[in-house]
Amino acid sequence: MGWLDLVHRWTGGVLGLVLAIMGLTGAILVHEETWLSLTLPHAADVRVADTNQIAEATARLMAEPKAQGITYAGDRFGLHQIRMAKGAGAYADQAGNVVTGWDSQWSRPEIWIFDLHHHLFTGDTGETVIGIAGLAAILFVITGSILWWRTRRTFKFRLWPKRLSRPMIVMQHRDLGIVMAPLLLLSAVTGTMMIFKPFAAIITMPFSSPSADAAAMKPPRMKSGPLAAHPDWRAIVLAAHARFPDAQIRILSLPRKAGDPILVRMKRTGEWLPNGRSNIWFDAADGHVLGSIDALALPRGAQVFNGAYPVHAAKVGGLLYRLLLTASGLTMMLLGSLAVWTFWFRRPKPKKVVRKPA
Repeated sequence: MGWLDLVHRWTGGVLGLVLAIMGLTGAILVHEETWLSLTLPHAADVRVADTNQIAEATARLMAEPKAQGITYAGDRFGLHQIRMAKGAGAYADQAGNVVTGWDSQWSRPEIWIFDLHHHLFTGDTGETVIGIAGLAAILFVITGSILWWRTRRTFKFRLWPKRLSRPMIVMQHRDLGIVMAPLLLLSAVTGTMMIFKPFAAIITMPFSSPSADAAAMKPPRMKSGPLAAHPDWRAIVLAAHARFPDAQIRILSLPRKAGDPILVRMKRTGEWLPNGRSNIWFDAADGHVLGSIDALALPRGAQVFNGAYPVHAAKVGGLLYRLLLTASGLTMMLLGSLAVWTFWFRRPKPKKVVRKPA
């Protein structure tokens, strides 16, 4: 138990601040569509399902020379998002009229908060740090639950410590943590799955072979011609809906480099992932279909992996689940920040040894 307590305290003191940032930003992002709907015109519009209207809006938006792709309006957010280089972009209504634009991610709070939550503003390095913090969070929940069992008879639920003394903070940390342990563990496991593929393979292994999952999700080999000066976006949108008639079109992306195709992501009925994982690739030169992947035909393990993000970000489950994950995020912020504060600034002072004369 002494070693468990030592590991729990030291990892909390080192990584607690990262977890606090993850908890706070996650709690904010869970309600992103709600607070954007209060600040942007047409953000609360009902999603347009008519394929012809979607095709017309696509042609209009992709006529912008700087446009690199579109994330389409969904059931909870009624604006299209146009993606451009270097963090620039714009929101447009579903008729294709631009509502607002920005030149960098710092102009839009939802974008830089997302970057902070996923990358700590440092790209792949920050993502790795977050993955390590996620593994540590799993360790915290397990070791904390074991350590709590010894003192279970003194349990007393408190949202805030009775006093900001080290003993009171430790008691509140212990008892609040055990109440929120299932949600904290769920957030940590699903978040870490998205960053570390070997960890995700361990979680999905009971459902299907990781090698079969990887093979099924791997894009088919394809070679595209050079991007046409004026692709027929209307034909591409209509062809995508013809391939998956029950699906919503969610993302359209231009080729990243020469020889890459145009990618369209669809969300079929039954998929949890908000942007879907049913992909269709189109030749960039003439728009004919090069290949596709049906997300609902993937092995069970791959479908479990695709469910990690919607569970982690409360894209399923409705308002009640969003409120539960909000409470989980705020708890992680509180536990992480107080753990760092007590570890570095409220450590018990060594007892003075008084030597009596012989």
